[in-house]
Amino acid sequence: MAIIVSQVKTALKDSSDREKILEAARKMAHLRREEIACAYLVKTSVDARHQDNILLVSSVGFELNADEKELACKEREVLSRVHGRNAEQIKIQHSVPLQFSCGSQPMQHPPVIVGFGPAGMFAGLALARMGYRPIILERGADVDRRVQAVEGFWKERRLDTATNVQFGEGGAGTFSDGKLTTRISDSRCSFILEEMIRHGAPQEIRYRQKPHVGTDLLRGVVKNIREEIIRLGGQVHFLTKVEDVVLKDGRVQAVKTEQGEIPAEAVIFAVGHSARDTFEMLCQKQVVLEPKPFSVGVRIEQSQKVIDYGLYGKSAGHPALPKGEYQLSWRNEQGRGVYTFCMCPGGFVVASSSEENTVVTNGMSEYARDAQNANAALVVSVDTADYGSGVLDGIAFQRQLEHKAFCLGGSDYRAPAQSVKSFLEQSSPDLSMASTTPSFSCGVKEANLRSAFPEQINTMLEQGMRRFNRKLPGFADADAVITGIETRTSSPVRITRNPDTLQALGLSGLYPCGEGAGYAGGIVSAAVDGVRVAEQVMSIYAPLDERE
Repeated sequence: MAIIVSQVKTALKDSSDREKILEAARKMAHLRREEIACAYLVKTSVDARHQDNILLVSSVGFELNADEKELACKEREVLSRVHGRNAEQIKIQHSVPLQFSCGSQPMQHPPVIVGFGPAGMFAGLALARMGYRPIILERGADVDRRVQAVEGFWKERRLDTATNVQFGEGGAGTFSDGKLTTRISDSRCSFILEEMIRHGAPQEIRYRQKPHVGTDLLRGVVKNIREEIIRLGGQVHFLTKVEDVVLKDGRVQAVKTEQGEIPAEAVIFAVGHSARDTFEMLCQKQVVLEPKPFSVGVRIEQSQKVIDYGLYGKSAGHPALPKGEYQLSWRNEQGRGVYTFCMCPGGFVVASSSEENTVVTNGMSEYARDAQNANAALVVSVDTADYGSGVLDGIAFQRQLEHKAFCLGGSDYRAPAQSVKSFLEQSSPDLSMASTTPSFSCGVKEANLRSAFPEQINTMLEQGMRRFNRKLPGFADADAVITGIETRTSSPVRITRNPDTLQALGLSGLYPCGEGAGYAGGIVSAAVDGVRVAEQVMSIYAPLDERE
């Protein structure tokens, strides 16, 4: 248990002094120094609504000097001292560590996990911790070989369809900003963050308003988690694509790979949103899938200094301020939305294709976020009215857009790009009119990106640019550029599952999981879903370790 003091506001000039923040919180709670066993930051954020008075807003935790029997009385005594406005800002927090419980049904074979992104990784870690010895199958390579393959593609434009930004250890998130912001409220989120810290992520992800790990550090984190899973008796097989699922009488029997058949009573399908051939296979097996909305658009880039100034004014560059980030959205009267997604401060736009003759963009930042440009996906929501009601029609729509981008970029994996000004004015796509240089890792070719999209998407992109530039000056001004095409914002399908058992409809033992299956929208939410599904498997079966 701890006493949490929220809304502790400090001026920017004092924000780098941790002791001043803790002291301000102590005074708000009327705590005496001798009563405190330890104090720590719970959360920090920046209030930049008034650029002439930017504040750091913190929550601080205090643990008291008291034994277990005295603690509850001591905390009530502390709360009784607080009156007036401060009373609402002082709370007692009861933290209960995540605990796993196990069932009693004997398990004949280790559980199989298909995919080693955040969902599969944390499902595997939870199962391995409890003695289930999971077998994890990942179609791409381990992170070291994956980095070589991806960097080779960016340099030489030769795509490896088995190992790329979408496929391999850590999933698509390994080549991103490693953003850990999530909108879900789930007790498992703390477990995810603590495990990431334990495996090499920076301590600050505990309390930052918008925590991130950075691509460079995230690679070490995923490798360390893999090594722990193996140490605990699990197996991780790379370059092992699941080609079929063996079903009999409504139950999973095994999965098939090029290397052979693996029997299993429980199979966790934690494939990513780009496992299109896997979705096609599941459709052929008559597993229930459904189309779901997603979004498409472009990557927009601006100078990071411009964004910092737009958010912080004359305080831009202050060492206590994080790199400027934005999250912008608007919805028209018909309900269609345009918004920014996966914003990468001080980052790069990276080639993220997983299929030949396609161009796909994504954003990436390293931990320092010290590159010249800011970038974000600027995307428009689409649904079955745009691409058809068939289960795989969304995938066909993505492929169509990605191939158009490939052709517009010169058919050599360069990306089509143009200035925002030329897009808005529908003029020649002259990049020289913008001071921002596109950072796309395979290079760009000037092209009219309007020709890639249906008109309703172009209209929404234009309206978004104009509205967002009024809200954040510099977002879409004459110096900003756009690169296409952004299509992998989320999975275009959902593998339908029973909300109580988390198993695929009508199938026992098949557990759709994570972002690709349609049940998450980022690293943390995917990891949480992986743990949730692992808990469901554990609630039925006894650990394999108990057989010995």
